[in-house]
Amino acid sequence: MTSQGPDTELPLLIRAARGLEVERTPVWFMRQAGRSLPEYRALREGIPMLQACRTPDLVTEITVQPVRRHGVDAAIFFSDIVVPLAAAGVDLDIVPGVGPVIASPIRDRAAVEALPSLTADQVPDIAQAVRQTVVELDGVPLIGFAGAPFTLASYLVEGGPSRNHEHTKALMHGDPQTWDLLCSKLAAIATTYLRVQIEAGARAVQLFDSWVGALSREDYVRYVQPHSAAVLAGVADLGVPRIHFGVGTGELLTVMGEAGADVVGVDFRVPLDEANARLGGRYPLQGNLDPALLFAPWEPLERSIDAILDAGRAAPGHIFNLGHGVLPDTDPDVITRVVQRVHSRSAR
Repeated sequence: MTSQGPDTELPLLIRAARGLEVERTPVWFMRQAGRSLPEYRALREGIPMLQACRTPDLVTEITVQPVRRHGVDAAIFFSDIVVPLAAAGVDLDIVPGVGPVIASPIRDRAAVEALPSLTADQVPDIAQAVRQTVVELDGVPLIGFAGAPFTLASYLVEGGPSRNHEHTKALMHGDPQTWDLLCSKLAAIATTYLRVQIEAGARAVQLFDSWVGALSREDYVRYVQPHSAAVLAGVADLGVPRIHFGVGTGELLTVMGEAGADVVGVDFRVPLDEANARLGGRYPLQGNLDPALLFAPWEPLERSIDAILDAGRAAPGHIFNLGHGVLPDTDPDVITRVVQRVHSRSAR
């Protein structure tokens, strides 16, 4: 890798992710690229999600839109966590209003053994999209991402989104050898997908374990942590900050950090100063405004922003974000105003 120069020349988000001194708190939002923006809806009209994710010019424009509109300090690569599965050859679709739907759920050893692998040459469009997006961003860092093995496995085993993850937990406990094989394969897919993005120019990556809050700490450590750790270790040599995030993971924060995160994402249920205490002050934190509060009047929203900024000062570094993704009906002007408040209130 080429030298980045002095620390002060690094983008704000990268410095915060490394626990370095910053002149203000950087801010970006999960799901900032997409459905809350009218320009996104106009661009996507009539184009299926998977097709959009595999069309570099569309990906670039969608990724850059929120940076252009809101002035956020990073872009999140526009994709979906099941894109690498589809690229590998899994028969699936992203159904509007539902989410990923798997044609043939994977629930036994034979199906797991038949799960295809992913190679970089199967996603040249992703590498192209990253390269041209980095050019378009003109110095604003791009965050690449992938789904963590547990969350990918839950889609494959359940056949789609699930509230209770009953088939997933049944396989995990009933046939742990098959479960570990499945997650090992998914870890390899996620690692490949992240490496493609980093090597094409992503300056940080986020490993999303969206559904892992459905697990106990004991089950996480036994059945999930080794596989997430494999993904995070699999990109360690590329030298970019690795953010690890899940929803409903207050009881899992320490073990998610120990999986190999450089930054631990915190959802809106745990205050950042409490999360920092649980993590022993060892990690920069990302979070954690409740996305529903973007619908509240400005005065209570502003108080919440300020409280999060104050709590975030306890950690070695803080990246302001939501405690989950932007909700579809969020007013984009409110998002812009939040960015402005974070920047002004946190100026050192």
